[in-house]
Amino acid sequence: MNPFEQLLENNKVWAAKKVEEDKDFFRRLQDQQAPKFLWIGCSDSRVPANEITNTDPGEIFVHRNVANMVVHTDMNLLTVLEYAIKVLKVEHILVVGHYGCGGVRAAMTSANLGIINPWLKHIKDVYRFNRDEIDALETHDQQVDRLIELNVKEQVMNLAKTNTIQEAWHSEQRPHLHGWVYGLSNGLINPVYHMPPNTPIDPIYEYDMK
Repeated sequence: MNPFEQLLENNKVWAAKKVEEDKDFFRRLQDQQAPKFLWIGCSDSRVPANEITNTDPGEIFVHRNVANMVVHTDMNLLTVLEYAIKVLKVEHILVVGHYGCGGVRAAMTSANLGIINPWLKHIKDVYRFNRDEIDALETHDQQVDRLIELNVKEQVMNLAKTNTIQEAWHSEQRPHLHGWVYGLSNGLINPVYHMPPNTPIDPIYEYDMK
């Protein structure tokens, strides 16, 4: 059996099991999508949003990219954000990195990775802004993991800089913004940063919402 055929067989087993456990499971899913959370996570295959939070399909709206970035020129991300805020009315946005992230590790090197170079430059900027703190740590793994935490915080700040978030904060007092880091070694999430609605940011990034 080819690997892709195994996936199709796995799907049949999974679907049958869901119906056995709850005959109305798929009917409810097709009738409504009302998640309270938007998950902006890393594309890493070891960090599945629903599984590590023990939630069902339909509970988390998910966007993933390399190293869980919030880039202001990324129309894919911005479209997901706009839909999550204005249509789904999510109450929380979770930027979720993971320890040992290969994208962050690569950003700390001078390796020429081709088309991924411009993407990783955003992480290199976070490293440059925090170089003294990171370089003071004893081991390279500790340095990488600290940059992962700082990168998550920076991406949360990037969310707060968007007009989509600022409009929602001003008019509806939502969403909360969270920065989390998932541990591959123990399966636990480390909450490293939280911005409640209307958390002050540098005024240069604030739009006039009057």
